[in-house]
Amino acid sequence: MKVARHNKILQIIKEYPITSQRQLVEALSEAGFKVTQATVSRDVRELGLVKVPAEAGMCYITPESRVKNPREEERLRRMVRDGVIGFDTSENLVVVKTFPGAAQGVASAVDQADWPGVIGTVAGDDTFLIILRSRGEAAEVGRRLKALSTGRSAE
Repeated sequence: MKVARHNKILQIIKEYPITSQRQLVEALSEAGFKVTQATVSRDVRELGLVKVPAEAGMCYITPESRVKNPREEERLRRMVRDGVIGFDTSENLVVVKTFPGAAQGVASAVDQADWPGVIGTVAGDDTFLIILRSRGEAAEVGRRLKALSTGRSAE
């Protein structure tokens, strides 16, 4: 029941500008889900929904649908180009070599880029590790890093 409700919430916020949990409770009720505001509050937290400015006011969206700040992408591109010496992939890991002192900054920029499949990074002084959810995603992250280091778009 919870999975179905979560799926319905995601569908509702994609189709309608939902500005409050009360509106979400009403929309779920119309769809046949009898829920309280407390349940919706937990669902919002579990789904990681955020409110952003929209024409209708502050509306809920999924974190994935947030518009990326172009300056963040340029910052990441610059940091990779200026700080990364090389990288290697294995299974669901990417080991990135940087100039001394650069690993933590570049790793933080990768975390902020919120690339699909990336769980997080662990950084030392001149090396950091990118941990991915599953096998095979390391090759895609490697492609993105190479594109950034050569100045092409990472998307």
